Amino acid sequence: MFDFFEQPYTLVGAGVLVLFGVLTFRSVLPEKCRWWQWLFPVVLAGAAFGLDRLVQTDTEQINATIEAGVRGIEAEDLGAIGQVISDGYSDSLHGTKERLLFYCRQTLSQSLVVKTRIKGVKLMDLSQANATAMVFTQITFDKNSYVAGNYKPSLLIKTRLNLKKQPGIGWLISRVEPEGLDGQSVSWRQIR
Repeated sequence: MFDFFEQPYTLVGAGVLVLFGVLTFRSVLPEKCRWWQWLFPVVLAGAAFGLDRLVQTDTEQINATIEAGVRGIEAEDLGAIGQVISDGYSDSLHGTKERLLFYCRQTLSQSLVVKTRIKGVKLMDLSQANATAMVFTQITFDKNSYVAGNYKPSLLIKTRLNLKKQPGIGWLISRVEPEGLDGQSVSWRQIR
C-alpha cells in the first residue's frame, strides 16, 4: 500500500506540475502576471519536505529502533540496548528480556565489537501493531578478540527481528533470531 508520508516526491512532482501550470498561465495571459504566482510551486515543494520532516512513519520508527539497538551494541551500552527491547521479549534461547540482557552483558564485557554497520533492512511484514524485519549487519571485531583470532575479523550477520508497537513508546524489539553468518544458516544455539 502506498504511504504518502514515506517520501516527499509525490508533492514535489505536484509542485513541478503547478510550476508548468504557472508558466503556461503567465505565457498565455501575460497581463495577469503577478510575482506571487511563483510562490505556489515553491510552497508546495516546501510543504512536501516539511511534511516528510515532521511526520515519522512506522517504517522510519522501526529503522530508528534498529539503528538505536545497533549503536547500543557498538557502544557496548546495555542501557541503550534495553531501551529498544520489549518487556515481553522472548526468543528460541533467551526466554525473557532479562536473560537476553544478561547474555549481552557477558558477551559485550569482552569488548569484542569495534564497528557495526547496517548493510540493509528489509521490512517483511508490517501491520498496525506488529512488524517483521530482516536486518543485514556487518560486525567488525577487535583484532585481539577470540572471534577475530579463531574465525575472522568481520562477519556479515542476517537477523530476523519481530517488533511490537507499544502505545506511547513506539516500536520495540520483541524477538531476535539470527538466521545467517557469512551466508551460512545459524541459530542461537549454534552461536552461544
